[in-house]
Amino acid sequence: MIYEAGEKILSEVVCEAEMTIKNAEGLHMRPAMQFVDVASGFKSRVAIIKNGMEIDGKSIMQVSMLAATCGTKIIVRAEGPDAKEAIKALRELVEVKLFGEPPPA
Repeated sequence: MIYEAGEKILSEVVCEAEMTIKNAEGLHMRPAMQFVDVASGFKSRVAIIKNGMEIDGKSIMQVSMLAATCGTKIIVRAEGPDAKEAIKALRELVEVKLFGEPPPA
């Protein structure tokens, strides 16, 4: 597709997925930094939505203040050219690898 000067691409790829925080200690500073590191590796904008509040998934300050304990459900939304890949990588970190931490006892 060819775009003329001044035209804008009005739609980006948008993907979102509900995820559950499954590691025993929840989204404390170390897992928050891991989340931000993974999210920052993608061109897409990444957001986390918890209880209707949306934060920047690439901001360590915002992610660490989210107060997402074990069992908390969040929605992760990615918008951009690699949105699908971002969601896949973040889901693996959150729900499969559990941030490298143990599940609840």
